[in-house]
Amino acid sequence: MLTVDVVVRRLYEDSPEGFVAARAAAIEDARKAGDREAAKRLAALKKPTVAAWVVNLVALRRPELLDELVGLSTALRAAQRELQGDQLRELSTQRRKFVSSLVGAARKLAVESGSAAGKLPLGDVEATFTAALADPEIAEQVRSGRLIRAVSYAGFGEVPKPRLRLVTDDDPVPEAEPAPAPVAAPEIDHRRRELERRRRELDRELGAAMADERRADIRLERAEEAERDAGHLVEDLDAELAELERRRTEAVADVARRKAARRAAERESAAARRRVGDVQAALDDLT
Repeated sequence: MLTVDVVVRRLYEDSPEGFVAARAAAIEDARKAGDREAAKRLAALKKPTVAAWVVNLVALRRPELLDELVGLSTALRAAQRELQGDQLRELSTQRRKFVSSLVGAARKLAVESGSAAGKLPLGDVEATFTAALADPEIAEQVRSGRLIRAVSYAGFGEVPKPRLRLVTDDDPVPEAEPAPAPVAAPEIDHRRRELERRRRELDRELGAAMADERRADIRLERAEEAERDAGHLVEDLDAELAELERRRTEAVADVARRKAARRAAERESAAARRRVGDVQAALDDLT
């Protein structure tokens, strides 16, 4: 029996169309072999979307390209942190060309695996590679070769620090703003207390909002997990239905064969009875 890692690689390397049936077969093989842990691990695998599968092909068959992706991503983030304008522009151009080359490599691998080029979701593939360049965590997911859905990224890289400008004698001197009127000490104390009170209120509101956010995130994760489990169940049921339909087709064909055999036997039986009658009649004539 193949190792679990080899089976998992094949599942995510082969077309998603056969994923459910192949996973079911692998689980059955593991159960027959008495490896309950392997069967459990295989049963937890999720079917990838077509876009995720195309990205996985690059990770599994051309891992050196994703090594280059990680290196370019590190250089881009470093350039943004250090505000190296020329280098950043050069790296950004290199990023666009590199993402295009990744998409091209992914397309070629998918076509070699039997997919029609016109039906490939290359936009989602490009968005995933772009997100991997921007986010190291996404890059690691992509490199695993077990991505189950495409990802996207709204921005790119870290937020740069503000640029500082040196003022020279040639720069126009702005007109001085009028100095604020002096504020009496009691009024200052009143404002300070009011600001402190408002800050405490905002701190409480922030704490409550963050708690609500955490609870909402937990509910979202549970809802997403429930949705994935439901989808997984549907996939399993679809596979079972397909198997039952195959068995039904075979049974119908077997019934047709048996019906034909029965009719042939009936004809043979009738012919035999006629022959018996003929022989009996001949015997009666002799007597």
